[in-house]
Amino acid sequence: MRRRVTPARRTGAAGAVLVLCSAGVLLGVAATPAQAAEVSFATHCVPPAGIDPVDGTTKVEITAPATAKAGDTVDIVWKFVQAASKNPDIIDLPANSVQPSGVLKAAGAQTGDITMQGPRENPAIPKSGAMVLSDMKGSLKLTAAGEVTLTPDAYTVNAMSTDTKCTPKETVQKAATIQVTPGSGGSSSPPPSQSTTPSQSSTPTTTPSPTATATGGSGQTDFTGKEVQVPYACKTPIGDKNATSPVQINAKKNGGSYDLTVQFKKSVMDSPADIPKDSVKPSMEVALGGADKGTVHVEGPTNANPIKSGDPIEIPDLTGTYKPGASGTATLAPGVLTIKALGTTTTCTPTKSEVSLTLDTTQQPGGASGGTSTSGGASSSGGSSSSGAGGLAETGSGDHGALKALGLVAGTAILLGAAVFTFLPRRNPR
Repeated sequence: MRRRVTPARRTGAAGAVLVLCSAGVLLGVAATPAQAAEVSFATHCVPPAGIDPVDGTTKVEITAPATAKAGDTVDIVWKFVQAASKNPDIIDLPANSVQPSGVLKAAGAQTGDITMQGPRENPAIPKSGAMVLSDMKGSLKLTAAGEVTLTPDAYTVNAMSTDTKCTPKETVQKAATIQVTPGSGGSSSPPPSQSTTPSQSSTPTTTPSPTATATGGSGQTDFTGKEVQVPYACKTPIGDKNATSPVQINAKKNGGSYDLTVQFKKSVMDSPADIPKDSVKPSMEVALGGADKGTVHVEGPTNANPIKSGDPIEIPDLTGTYKPGASGTATLAPGVLTIKALGTTTTCTPTKSEVSLTLDTTQQPGGASGGTSTSGGASSSGGSSSSGAGGLAETGSGDHGALKALGLVAGTAILLGAAVFTFLPRRNPR
């Protein structure tokens, strides 16, 4: 028996269909789906000194909105499907010790470099294991209507404070396209944050305050030097680095001599690996000038406690005794810094010398000028140290295996290179 459909039922059914269709239309209009496209390109990677360059294939997936309006700021994700290089067969990389950063090129309706960076998050990576890199993220403010294409470019892999720089060897295909429609609020020029060109920092200005001076007959026994910014050129077992650190030299009169204390005013860095206790030993040759000549050896204690990965590393106070070798006005400036750790040596030489402390001195028998110091005065670029760059050179440039093993044991050579100064500053509560 055929059921009769009444007009009311027809109207209700049609209305339901219209409602469903309308919902579908509304959903389609409201959605701005993200697109994800994978591209691969031949890549040339340059690891730290002492490790051979690597040629490989990078595979990345770029995710970005398919459509947007001019004036919008869109988020972009760079996912590493495959990095071009593996972890060298030298050390196991601990968890959360690798951080990627890179550049994404925008072209078409607007051009610019988009800074991309990922967190320092990774599983433990064994020797010769595939590099597992976190997703990098960045944002782009859209400034004009039209088609904007996104293309991967160079990227850097930072592992335990060393950089491996990877650049494309071929023209890279675009990985994503954003269709930009006109909209209000657009800017006529891209925001400064899109550029990856680092801002040039000015050379630190020295505080014009006078250095502490010991004046004869005043009865003063404690002398506080001024904090000076010391630019260092560091030679590590795996390469050269530059860094600047604030240093202060203080003195306390002890008879005819002075007990010196050299303070580094900022913490060194967060440790990229676990370091056992009694394995880090710093020292410095304080450079003498003015009436006196030579150097004064100061050193600090080894680390009394283990340093956990991620904990701050600080250079402790370095102490020693200055016995004047001449009468007159002597100047004291930070000199060559040496850090020994687990059989490795890192030597940092000031590229510019600046006096921290000035003392009025009286010559003492066997003092600095008549002593056995071999380094030059404060105007020198740092002199030499028996455990410095010369000692590193003796490993021989031909023995890359020994050099790499020496430089990368537990990450301490890198950790105690130029990174020991200003990457993660913390005020030392003295």
